[in-house]
Amino acid sequence: MNAETKSESAIWIPHELPILPLRNTVAYPYSILPLMVGVSRSVRLVEDSVKREGIIGLVASRDGSVEEPQPGQTYEVGTAVKIERVTKGAGSSLEVVVRGLERFRIEYWQATDPFLKASVLLAPDAVEEGVELDALVRSLREVAKEVFSLSTELPKEVGIFLDQVKDPRYLVYLLAGSAGLGVEKGQKLLEQSGLKDKLHTLISHFSQEKEILVLGKKIQTEAKGEMDKAQRDYYLRQQMKAIRKELGDTDETESVGEVYAEKIEEAALPEEAKKEALRELKRLKGMSPQSPEYPVIKTYLDWILDLPWNTVSEDQVDIDGARRVLDEDHYDLEEVKERIIEYLAVRKLLKERTGETVKEKSFDMPEGMGAILCFAGPPGVGKTSLGQSIARALGRRFTRMSLGGIRDEAEIRGHRRTYIGAMPGRIIQAIKRAGTKNPVFMLDEVDKIGMDWRGDPGSALLEVLDPAQNHAFRDHYLDVDFDLSDVMFITTANQLETIPPALRDRMETIRLDGYTEYEKVHIACRYLVPRQLKVNGLRENEITFTDEALRKIVQDYTREAGVRNLERLIGAVCRKSAVKIAGGERSFLTVTPETVRVYLKKERFEAECSECIEIPGIATGLAVTAVGGDILFIEATRMKGKGNLTLTGQLGDVMRESAQIAHSYVRSKAGPLGFEPGLFEDTDVHVHVPAGAIPKDGPSAGLAMVMAVASLFSDRPVRGDIGMTGEVTLRGRVLPVGGIKMKLLAAHRAGLKTVILPKRNERDLDELPKEVREQLKIVLVERIDEALGIALSEETCENIAMAANG
Repeated sequence: MNAETKSESAIWIPHELPILPLRNTVAYPYSILPLMVGVSRSVRLVEDSVKREGIIGLVASRDGSVEEPQPGQTYEVGTAVKIERVTKGAGSSLEVVVRGLERFRIEYWQATDPFLKASVLLAPDAVEEGVELDALVRSLREVAKEVFSLSTELPKEVGIFLDQVKDPRYLVYLLAGSAGLGVEKGQKLLEQSGLKDKLHTLISHFSQEKEILVLGKKIQTEAKGEMDKAQRDYYLRQQMKAIRKELGDTDETESVGEVYAEKIEEAALPEEAKKEALRELKRLKGMSPQSPEYPVIKTYLDWILDLPWNTVSEDQVDIDGARRVLDEDHYDLEEVKERIIEYLAVRKLLKERTGETVKEKSFDMPEGMGAILCFAGPPGVGKTSLGQSIARALGRRFTRMSLGGIRDEAEIRGHRRTYIGAMPGRIIQAIKRAGTKNPVFMLDEVDKIGMDWRGDPGSALLEVLDPAQNHAFRDHYLDVDFDLSDVMFITTANQLETIPPALRDRMETIRLDGYTEYEKVHIACRYLVPRQLKVNGLRENEITFTDEALRKIVQDYTREAGVRNLERLIGAVCRKSAVKIAGGERSFLTVTPETVRVYLKKERFEAECSECIEIPGIATGLAVTAVGGDILFIEATRMKGKGNLTLTGQLGDVMRESAQIAHSYVRSKAGPLGFEPGLFEDTDVHVHVPAGAIPKDGPSAGLAMVMAVASLFSDRPVRGDIGMTGEVTLRGRVLPVGGIKMKLLAAHRAGLKTVILPKRNERDLDELPKEVREQLKIVLVERIDEALGIALSEETCENIAMAANG
C-alpha cells in the first residue's frame, strides 16, 4: 500500500489521517460543512493540520453526549475532508469550514494523544453503469423535486439545480446532506458500498417524506377553513364587545366562561366529572354575575378543577430504603414495619410483572392492594408519627384528618349544594390539600367518632374504608365519583371496643402496646433527646444525659405507656440547662439523677407495690385503660349486717357481676378457707375499686375480687408483690382475658414480682419483651383454687387443696 492515495478530486489523501469525531453529525463526500470546534483536543488537531496539508478524517460518534470519544466509541467509516477556512470563535473555539473528498474505512488506530490518529483505507463507491442506474437516478431526482416543491423551507430553484447535476455520486451526497436523515440513518447510508444501494435508500426516504408533506398540506387546508370560520366568529365577538362597551353594558360572564372552558379541556377530567362541569358551565354562561347562584357555580367549578384527578406520586419500591427510613424514625414496632415492607414488596412485584403501576379501579383488584391499616394503642406510642414515616418511606404525600368529636355525617361526605355555604367533605378537602390522588391518609382517633341527630359519621366511613367501594366515592357536594382506591388509609385508635363492628371489620388492626423501661430509655437516647436539644437551641457538645438520669425520669416522673410525657420532661431539663448555658454559668452539663431531682423537683410517682400489703381484703388486679396497662387495687371490708353486698367505684355491669360471682364463690368455699359458712348471713360486704371518678368495666378483675373477698374472710392478706387478672366462673374456672401484654408491662412498671394469668393466655406471652419475661415470675392457672394457693398463706392453701381433692 502506498503512503498516499489520490482521490477523484485530484487531491492527495495521506494513508494516515488525524481523526476528528463529530457529535450528532455525519459528513459526506462533496459536501461543504461548517464546524464549531471547542474541545481542546480537537482545536489542537485543527491547528496542527492547517500547518500541514489541511486534510483530516471526520467520523461520527456513536454517543453524542461523549465530548472526547475514544477508539471504539466512533463509527469506523468516515469522510476525508479538506480544511478550507479557519477563523477564531468565542473564547478558544474555532469556526472551521471543510469540503468532503472521499469515503474511507479505518484500518487501525495509531494514536489517541494529543488527538486521535488512524491508518485509513479509501473506499470509493462502486458505480455500476447501466440502464438500472440511470432509472434510479431519474427516480431520485423526480421524487426529490416533488418533496422540495411541497416544502416551504427550500426555494423552488432547488429543483432546477438538481436537473443540472449529472454525476450520480454528487447527486446522492448532495441530497443526503439536505434530507435530514439523522446520525444513524446517515451513517448507514455512508457505509453502503454500492451507489445503487444508496439510491434505493434515498428514494425510500424521500417517498416517505413526500407522503408526510402531502398529508400535512391536506391537514393545513382543512384547518385553514376552520380557522377562517373561527377568525370570523372572533371578529364578530370583538365587534359585539365594542358595541356593549359603547352602551356601558360590559359582560363579565363571557370571559369567565371562556377561561373555565379552557381549564376544563386542559384538566383531563373523568367523563362523568367533565360532563357535570360542562353542564354547570353552560348554566354559568347564561347567568348574570349578580345572580345569587353565580358565585356558587364558580366555587363548584373551582373545586372540580383543583382536585388531583390524575396526579399520582410515584411509589418508591426500594425495600431496603423504606426499611432504613422506618428504622430511622421509630424504634422497635417490628410488626408495623414488616406490614409496610410487605405492602411495598407486593407493589414492587406487581409493577415489575405487569409492566405498569397497578390501578385499583375495579372490584377484581388484587387482594391486599387496598388494605386499610388501623394502629391501636395507648397515647404517645407513635401512631401518628408512624403514618408520616410510612409516607416518607413510600415517597408519597401525607395528609391527616382528626375524627375526634365529629358527629355530623356531612363532615365526611360534604353538604349538598342546595345549602348556603355548602362545601365538600373533609375527605375531599384533604385530598385537594395533598395535591395527589394517592397520598398516605391518616384518620386520627377513629374510636372517638360521635353520633347524634345529624347522622352517623362512622357509617359514612364504611364506604371510604372499603377497598371494594371507595373507587367510586361520591361526595354530596361534588355529586360525581372520585377514585379513592389509590389512597393508603391508616386509622389510629386508643380503644377498639368503641369502634362500630362494621367499621372495625374493614380494617387490619395492628396493636401498638406500651414500651418497657429499657425501650423508653433507648428511645429517649436515640430520638427524644436529640429532638429536644434542637428545639431548645442546644448543641450535642453542650449537654449529655446519662442513662441513669433518663431511667429516673421514666421511673419517678412518668407513669405512661408511651413517651409523650417523657419527652416533655426531657424538654423541661433542656430548658433549665439552656438558662445556665445562655447565662454563662456553664459551658457543658452532664444530666445525672441528682440533676433531674434538682430540675424537676420532687418525684411524682412511687412504686405502688413497694410496701407489703398487711391488711386482709386487698388484692392487686391488672387492667387496660385508654393510656395503656395499669394496676388496680381491689379493696374489700365487712361489717355486721344482713348479708348484703355493696359495690362502689363506678363499676360497669360486667364488673359488678364479677364481684357477685366472687362473693358467691367464696361463700361456697367457706369451710376450706377456714371460717363458718353462717358468717355471711349476718355480715355485709363492701367491695370498692379506688379511683372512683373513673368508670371501670370488664370481667378481667374477677380473679382479683375473689382473692380480696377470700383474704377478707380467711383473715390472711394477699401477697403484696403479686398481681393477677382473669375472668372467673361459679365452677371455679379461670377464663382468658385480653390485653395481656399491656397488663404485664404495667405490672413490670409497678414493681410486681409475680403475676397470675389464665392458662389459656399462655400464647400471649410470646409478645412480651425479653427483659420483662426475665424479671416477672408468671404463674398460669386453670382454676381459682390454684390461684388461692399461690396468693394466700400456706395454711389456707393446704385447706383449699384438701377441699379440691376431696
